[in-house]
Amino acid sequence: MRILVVDDEEIKRVSLVDDLLAAEHDAVGAAGGQEALAILDGERFDVVLTDLRMPGVDGMDLLRRIRDSDRPHPAVILMTAYGSIPIAVEAMKTGACDFVTKPFRNSTILPILSRIENNLAADARGETADDDSCDPAEQRIIGAAPLMQAARRMILLCARTDSTVLLTGETGVGKDLIADTIHKLSSRRSGPFVKVNCAVFPQHLIESELYGHEKGAFTGAAHLKKGKVDMAQGGTLYLDDVDDIPPRLQIKLLSLIEDKRFERVGGSRRIQADVRIIASTKRDLLAMISEGTFRSDLYYRLNVLRIDLPPLRERLDDIGMLSEHLLSRDGGSDASPLSGDVLKLLASHNWPGNVRELAHTLGRARLLGDGVVTAEVLSDDLALRQQASAGDPRGFQDTILRTERQLLTRAIQGAGGNRSAAARSLGMKLSTFRDKLAKHGLDM
Repeated sequence: MRILVVDDEEIKRVSLVDDLLAAEHDAVGAAGGQEALAILDGERFDVVLTDLRMPGVDGMDLLRRIRDSDRPHPAVILMTAYGSIPIAVEAMKTGACDFVTKPFRNSTILPILSRIENNLAADARGETADDDSCDPAEQRIIGAAPLMQAARRMILLCARTDSTVLLTGETGVGKDLIADTIHKLSSRRSGPFVKVNCAVFPQHLIESELYGHEKGAFTGAAHLKKGKVDMAQGGTLYLDDVDDIPPRLQIKLLSLIEDKRFERVGGSRRIQADVRIIASTKRDLLAMISEGTFRSDLYYRLNVLRIDLPPLRERLDDIGMLSEHLLSRDGGSDASPLSGDVLKLLASHNWPGNVRELAHTLGRARLLGDGVVTAEVLSDDLALRQQASAGDPRGFQDTILRTERQLLTRAIQGAGGNRSAAARSLGMKLSTFRDKLAKHGLDM
């Protein structure tokens, strides 16, 4: 490939050009954006690798002029300092192909160039670039809708940095999966991924849960306890429902992000924290700032990189491939393909619980349909759900009770009357299974 390296630092520019030549690329250097534009005016390049910060025509100016040109557009890769990541994100939205964060080894560029070269070769053959080389973690992101493709691009971008990430979206859209995927694609993948559900812990316990406590810090603290931050050292700390952290503790989280240090409850020693933070929220944090329940400085520290995940009702074109994926994941190769009638029913529902609701609905329908999702079972289920969401709580309760009774009956029949085996098939403790049999008058 022909590559134009644009950098006003001569040593870095020459070194990178030499390494690209050694890797059998045709590389040329330019000492700034203005010189690069002059070279591009007379020559064709496949890739422009440019520094972001340069006097005169900087990397963003160069990118915009390339995109506005009538000539074939080369792929643009930005080289940026850590503190300029928000600008690099904006550049990606403007049309940059990728970016790398300084300082970096020149060899870091080679896999990116290899991917671009493969895409160019596929385009020349009139083919779509092969996705088989994608990381398995990346392949868990299902959906072809434009909103999901935009989110997917941001996931890949977030994975290449160590910046804080804010995931926004309704309950059930898959924020946990996205956070885990970013971790698995990042340089921290060999470290721990530690999730903290901030909505679960009472306000007086969340501080100890996050940061740990020293022996004797409070009544009952008989031993030193390490918190989730300690457990996440070298990896990723995922704060689910960060909007539930009480205001009095938000300042301590802000300090952790800014200083990369923390103190255990009852302690005075500042401990170094080598963690990358991903946070998620189901609420509008800007509205919470206006209400005085969320700190604006914490919001801006969390919102360095942001991924807005769309609700399922805004990407119903994905429901077929998403449903097939969920059934295949849970049922393996035995999962039966969905009929046209089933797909129509799925696409007609509003899915207030999003992907989580879809997964539960498909799982229940398959159990009630002896391994096959039928339109008859699904239609009854979705109709009753619609009643419940329209303000008929009794209909919702009836749905739960009837479905539970059907599951219990089928489990007993499928296990030949063996209650232990039936309980295991439903993932229940035997005692719980017996209680439910008694509740439905099935304990005979």
